[in-house]
Amino acid sequence: MEDKNQNGALTSITENNKNYTEIFDKGDLASKPSKSIAILTCMDTRINPLKLCGLNIGDAHIIRNAGGRVTDDAIRSLIISYKLLGTKDWFIIQHTDCGLSKINDKEIADLLEIDLETSTLENGNWKSNKNSKSEAGSNYGHKIKWYTFLNLKESILEDLEKIKNHPLIPKNINIYGFIYDVKTGRLEPLETFK
Repeated sequence: MEDKNQNGALTSITENNKNYTEIFDKGDLASKPSKSIAILTCMDTRINPLKLCGLNIGDAHIIRNAGGRVTDDAIRSLIISYKLLGTKDWFIIQHTDCGLSKINDKEIADLLEIDLETSTLENGNWKSNKNSKSEAGSNYGHKIKWYTFLNLKESILEDLEKIKNHPLIPKNINIYGFIYDVKTGRLEPLETFK
């Protein structure tokens, strides 16, 4: 059974899309980014990668995941971005106050083992919201690398090294690491590989 909140979200999205199609003028954009840029960043709602970099739709590929981490899938997307669509500058942007710095891989897996409901952060601790209608949990979460981290700068530097040393990534790509401050909107450069 569909919950009313989800139905409201669906209605809102479909109605807004109808309005969007009436003003849509980007149908002639190419899939190749016009500025040859790819940005890997977090899925956090406080981050608008195009705006914070002064870019427009069509200028860059945007790859997002939890934490903006260099996972196997992020690498796959970056390689495709370069090999098939010609990006030459890659920006890895992670951010302050990231949820993945407030939990570790074991805690995520343990929460999923209890149940599959949304958990809440209470007084610095993650709690399950298990109730009589909760869907049973699974221990499968212990098999997944969640890419949590304690130190933001170390996380970015580790990810930059992973890209730099990957056998399918050529040395001619410019790779930049940044910390985005969600309180000020400022990008702090960390490291550049050329």
